[in-house]
Amino acid sequence: MAETPAPSKPTAEDFLSIIRAQQRGKLKIYLGSSPGVGKTYEMLIEGNRLKKRGVDVVVGYVEPHDRPETTAQIGDLEVVPPRIVKYRDVVLREMDLDAVLARKPTVALVDELAHTNAPDSKNRKRYEDIQDLIATGINVISTVNIQHLESLYNIVEQSTGVRVKERVPDEVVAQADQIVTVDLPTEDLLERLQLGKIYPPERVQAAMANFFSKRNLNCLREMTLSESANFLDRQQRETMPSEPSVSAIGQVMVAISSRGPDSGKLLRKTARLATQLNGNWYAVYVRTPEESAIKISAEDQRRVTDTLEAAQKMGGMVISLKGEDVAEALAAFAREYGITHIVIGRPGRRKSWNFFRSSLHDRLLKELPNIDFVIV
Repeated sequence: MAETPAPSKPTAEDFLSIIRAQQRGKLKIYLGSSPGVGKTYEMLIEGNRLKKRGVDVVVGYVEPHDRPETTAQIGDLEVVPPRIVKYRDVVLREMDLDAVLARKPTVALVDELAHTNAPDSKNRKRYEDIQDLIATGINVISTVNIQHLESLYNIVEQSTGVRVKERVPDEVVAQADQIVTVDLPTEDLLERLQLGKIYPPERVQAAMANFFSKRNLNCLREMTLSESANFLDRQQRETMPSEPSVSAIGQVMVAISSRGPDSGKLLRKTARLATQLNGNWYAVYVRTPEESAIKISAEDQRRVTDTLEAAQKMGGMVISLKGEDVAEALAAFAREYGITHIVIGRPGRRKSWNFFRSSLHDRLLKELPNIDFVIV
């Protein structure tokens, strides 16, 4: 069973981590509900304001999307030339991470936090590039749309019918030092779209019939305002640790299985619930003798590993337990860690030979009558 480590005396490494934290740069994010609300525009305006005050600011990367109003805001800002990459006969423009690191400005403006880099890049995702900049003491201002948050993937798909390929872990956004919501009423955004200020005229009708429908935009705007409130509440609690948090009412656990239902959906549901409850969440996997290292198939092992890695990226704490009885191990962990909510996949159809045996769900419900269960 997992054991809570006993408090230890501060070490030299602890003090070193404090020094390094002070040397790290800060991250500010402009959060929007959809393309065209003005995130990049606002980021560039701030960059120009900082430059006028004598701050060393550079444009690490900006994606203007051929929008004249946005391009004009680059103005006199220094631009670090992008790295040109040829991939499958397509010319791609990427932020030149090494060049920005070598330039070492006080502030770097880096657009599109959730962007996936070209295959030969040092990092797979742009948010990882930004983390590298921050680690060296460079402050970063970036942008992201609400639909790119990892935990909202299923909700966005169900609400809008759109599958978002480029996603960023919620923790990356939650760890930002400042989040600014760029809000634009749906009617004003549609007017901008129809005037050709977001996409070329030939793309407007198709956009309005799909992603930019009024219903979709209203849904995304509501999500943005709700998430902004959650992030603000979380930051306030973290900056006032001595104050009792009346809103922190939950500890959430998700039960992970090597052959369970859609693990991504389970993790996103858990992360969303933990955020709403202002609590921690744990991804718990119980390795039984039947799934020992010498018995578990390579496919099942890979599935478990990928699921637990995904949980870490989404801000969960990964717990791997050993036990002969899954329900017993999960129940003991829930009691030990003060779990208030458990997320678990819907039970499948029982085979005839074990029809009269109690399911994992039944046993957990019986063992933990005071815990709320969420069946996905």
